[in-house]
Amino acid sequence: METTHLGRTGLLVSRLCLGTMNFGPLSNETDSFKIMDRALELGINFFDTANVYGWKVGEGITEQIIGRWLAQGGGRREKIVLATKVFGRMGDWPNERGLSAYHIRRACEESLRRLQTDHIDLYQMHHIDRSAPWEEIWQAMETLVYQGKVLYVGSSNFAALHIAQAQAEAKVRHFMGLVSEQSLYNLNARSIELEVIPACKEYGLGLLPWSPLAGGLLGGVSQVEKHSRRADEDTQKEIAQFKDKLLVYEALCRELGEAPADVAIAWLLHNPVVTAPIIGPRTLAQLEGALRALEIRLSAETLKRLDELFPGPGGPAPEAYAW
Repeated sequence: METTHLGRTGLLVSRLCLGTMNFGPLSNETDSFKIMDRALELGINFFDTANVYGWKVGEGITEQIIGRWLAQGGGRREKIVLATKVFGRMGDWPNERGLSAYHIRRACEESLRRLQTDHIDLYQMHHIDRSAPWEEIWQAMETLVYQGKVLYVGSSNFAALHIAQAQAEAKVRHFMGLVSEQSLYNLNARSIELEVIPACKEYGLGLLPWSPLAGGLLGGVSQVEKHSRRADEDTQKEIAQFKDKLLVYEALCRELGEAPADVAIAWLLHNPVVTAPIIGPRTLAQLEGALRALEIRLSAETLKRLDELFPGPGGPAPEAYAW
């Protein structure tokens, strides 16, 4: 398994990150354990979760599953880089959400308990909290770092402005600040190329794309049609909107002799700012199949055809819309 540094840090992580959002809701605990064990065997050492995963408010079901897996020992905790998140609603009281120092401290303690570990390697802010000042956020994060409960801090779903604000305040405090940003990014969703990716490059943040297959849309026509039969109304509309484009995309993948899902992930890995796309396998077969993307090298001609089929915003701002 190829590894790379997480942004500007010295920390080495696998080029694929194991996303665990399906653990609990779609993959039972036994299957989740098998997926995590196999991920380790394959050399995937980067695991991502969040305190809200499991989708039962306040329970942290997915973190609990990971915690019970870690509790089996066998060097599991020592072998992985463990990432989780804070921000989402964890209860009905006013301070059980957001990025106040009050909630960050409490949420971290609860995640540590559920994960059955004494530290979180990458603690990510799941969303910007416009009501919490950066001096408060960084004071809380610094305390966790000094206590040894958190090693690195990352963001998720931040705009470039938020990254710049965070890093400016961190610099004043002589604190490392953000080391990664987790954003929606795939062939069909490229808006972060305007400003977020340039900001990540400028500040040395590793980009962790979530939904690399656009919720399954880039998995191939057969998978799209299978998905459409069980999808909600909004997803069915999205499938109908992009199906013609997806058919052309699948034809291109057939020319390459590669699976559509693998090409989609390989395209992300082609971007030097990308540290590791977050894959969310529900089965062992899906996990093992994702490894093929690491071997694919896309030619300049193929990249050009993908740009024509899935046009981005035209590059970074302001050149994308101005001279």
